[in-house]
Amino acid sequence: MENSSRYFENRDCKYYPCHEGIEHMNCLFCYCPLYLGECIGNPRFYEKNGRQIKDCTYCTVPHRAENYDKVLARLRELITQKRWKEKEDE
Repeated sequence: MENSSRYFENRDCKYYPCHEGIEHMNCLFCYCPLYLGECIGNPRFYEKNGRQIKDCTYCTVPHRAENYDKVLARLRELITQKRWKEKEDE
């Protein structure tokens, strides 16, 4: 797969591959932009010191090239929801 604006693979990264089982790892979303929002992946949650912790260790959604459009669509939804809420609060 060729590096582009929709896909970037960095085999020189000291963490590559950060997830096993993906033939072509999309590093464009190295840090998932959906981490703080309601993601489309499969995170695990555990409790530590009375706090809920989100663990994305086994989630490969943002690293699969075929999910690029899904990630962007979810980001658009979250932005739209935030703007709608801000208008309601005015």
